[in-house]
Amino acid sequence: MVDQALEALMTEVALRPVDDSDLDALFEQMRDPESVRMAAFVARNPADRAAFDAHMAKIRTSPEVTIRAVTADGRLVGSVGSFVVDGDTEVTYWIDRHFWGRGIAGRALALLLESVRVRPVFGRAASDNVRSLRVLQRAGFAIVGTEIAFAKARNAEIEETILRLDEPA
Repeated sequence: MVDQALEALMTEVALRPVDDSDLDALFEQMRDPESVRMAAFVARNPADRAAFDAHMAKIRTSPEVTIRAVTADGRLVGSVGSFVVDGDTEVTYWIDRHFWGRGIAGRALALLLESVRVRPVFGRAASDNVRSLRVLQRAGFAIVGTEIAFAKARNAEIEETILRLDEPA
């Protein structure tokens, strides 16, 4: 655990706009089976490249979406963003599984929250995704409820935890 904490401190995490050259790597990250299972709420078919490309083109141009590439020591390791659904702003993040446990998701979320100043802002995670819930809570999000929803990655209804951040980070 100490080694992971030290490694996180030594890792420079930054955000930048998503570039066309990032799309192949992001597509691969978002179809990793273990990552997909943990995220639970994913695209209908994570292996559908045409659907991925159409989705990325849409969100990269939407005024209601902020999407950023996450880099660690200059290397692309995931994405983080915010979007509006039913009038509420929500955050999302996806970190390459090979970089889990290094504090990168938490740092990327903190950086995003510095630029996305809308409050309240919401986060959601499968209730059994303890690490993701911990990332949100460390960023100041508080659990405000749960709901049962269909998780495409698990082909089942599961419990999802809803979190809310009221004050700027």
